[in-house]
Amino acid sequence: MQGQGYAKDSLQIKVYTQITYKNKEAKDIKLLKVFCDYCSDAQTTSMGNAALRRSYDERYYPENILVNGKKKLAIIIRIAKDDFLGIDTETINEKSP
Repeated sequence: MQGQGYAKDSLQIKVYTQITYKNKEAKDIKLLKVFCDYCSDAQTTSMGNAALRRSYDERYYPENILVNGKKKLAIIIRIAKDDFLGIDTETINEKSP
């Protein structure tokens, strides 16, 4: 019997975002921090954008809504190592003529 296979061939990256609410309506979503010591700039940007998209999707989940105030979310992104390494390759290919 095998356990969860994601641990061997994937990475987990933690990202903090913040949603600002006014009258129970999301007004702003900000990226606070991407926790990744080994990421390139392209990988950090990609992980930050993925976390912002996920925060946008979760902005009206009942557990996240505030009447007025700021809600901080900890987003965990799990990505395969091969896909993660491909982020730099995609960026290099986009920049070349």
